Amino acid sequence: HVQLVESGGGSVQTGGSLRLSCTVSGQLYSYYCMGWFRQIPGKEREGVGTIDRYPSTTYADSVKGRFTISRDNAKNTLDLQMSNLKPEDTAVYYCAAKDTAFCAGSWSLHRTDWFTYWGQGTQVTVS
Repeated sequence: HVQLVESGGGSVQTGGSLRLSCTVSGQLYSYYCMGWFRQIPGKEREGVGTIDRYPSTTYADSVKGRFTISRDNAKNTLDLQMSNLKPEDTAVYYCAAKDTAFCAGSWSLHRTDWFTYWGQGTQVTVS
């Protein structure tokens, strides 16, 4: 059984930085496609970025150049470094996993139903 637990959310001022982490249980983590998504109340969950096992990353246009996804396969962790944060980045952030090596590029950013496992989310507030 795979479990994902996010941490690192909080409040930050515009222009500030924040680092989110996701710890994944399961022995096959290094083979998973991992993603970060976010959701504002009343809106659909949207993709922030993905990282596959090689690791190759894909980002949403809205966060390119500001957010960086990384993974540590030895520690079963996934990180999201967020810089130059804007009020529109305020959302609940979720990490997600799919038990496949490839993330299928930007396609998977728009397919929350493709990901198998989800964390409980962590709030990020930018003011």
